[in-house]
Amino acid sequence: MAGKPSGRSPEPAKASRRGAFGRGFPSAAARSGRISGLDGLRTVAVAMVLVYHVEPGLLPGGSVAVDVFFTISGFVITRLLLAEYARTGGINLRSFYRRRWLRLVPALLAVCAACVALSLTTSLWAFENAWAAAVLAATFVVNIVRAGASGGYSDVTGPLAHTWSLSVEEQFYLLWPLALLFLLRRCRARTVLLCTAALCVLPVLWRFALWNPDAAHRIYNGTDTRADQLLAGALVAVVLARLRADDPRLEQLRRWAGRLACPALGLLLLTAWRVPVTSGSGVWTATWYTVGLLAVATVSATLVTGLELRPDARLSQALSLAPLAWVGRNLSYGIYLWHYPIVRLLASLGVTDGRLSTTIVLTTVMALLSYALIEMPFLRQGRRPRPSTARS
Repeated sequence: MAGKPSGRSPEPAKASRRGAFGRGFPSAAARSGRISGLDGLRTVAVAMVLVYHVEPGLLPGGSVAVDVFFTISGFVITRLLLAEYARTGGINLRSFYRRRWLRLVPALLAVCAACVALSLTTSLWAFENAWAAAVLAATFVVNIVRAGASGGYSDVTGPLAHTWSLSVEEQFYLLWPLALLFLLRRCRARTVLLCTAALCVLPVLWRFALWNPDAAHRIYNGTDTRADQLLAGALVAVVLARLRADDPRLEQLRRWAGRLACPALGLLLLTAWRVPVTSGSGVWTATWYTVGLLAVATVSATLVTGLELRPDARLSQALSLAPLAWVGRNLSYGIYLWHYPIVRLLASLGVTDGRLSTTIVLTTVMALLSYALIEMPFLRQGRRPRPSTARS
């Protein structure tokens, strides 16, 4: 009868529209959960950075852990963005930036405030003029200041010099979602993949164009010159989102990633142990600062792929052990934030005996306090439902 309600639920139509959004990325929505192995890898990486800053002789190449962090970040952020696009047909940029702010900035501001307080209330050399370093860190421009340094680094970034890597990541978080959304709206899925791969190559060419021994700081700290390490992780996320669960290419990738994950981790650990990647000015340094950074990104991306596709493998299970995964998930950011100011504090106090163990204890305590008192409250706020807004 005309005008009679059909009684048909609108849900199938909605589901159909959501499926259309994910066309070309059939696995995107399914690949958005946490990967315990990656959380454990974060613990290993932050431990390497801490040891490198306290006892560089033990791990002369420990800074390679920052390269691993870059690739993990590019992968995780991109898989979340693709999952949202597959579900909704858009990316809520306002919500994305809000979540990033709540996750990163409050804890960072607490570290900045502590450094400024020490500068104002003590005469410790490590915290002189820390207010300038705090301003640079809070505005995520430490990497830009360091990139412009000639000769040795100045002490203007002081106890917060390590936040250069956070600046690189934050600048990437600002630009990559915009670029990815543009590609998703304008291009076929295959073109998105090809463009991401092409973007991985551009920083290498740019590093070759820039390279000379005086440009080492510029290359090491620049977001444009380190973008391939973040984009390598993004490329892994795009590739995996493109492959259906029954795609034979996925099975091949799973098999080879499983075989290569352990050698990849071993190569990264060997580099940290034996290769002083940021010293010297010869052929080795030139190679490292041009193609070497992409090589590390490739190795890191191989490891990330193996942990994603082979959660049943021994390496994944080892890195997924509850203590490792919990620390990586909840404390790694706080450990990274606090370890370097504590290293500087102990150095300015003249502590030499037991410096590594003292740094580990104090850093862990501060990371736990940061997690319980700052990070978790803000993360809960970020999870609260908000009024729906138009998709960007």
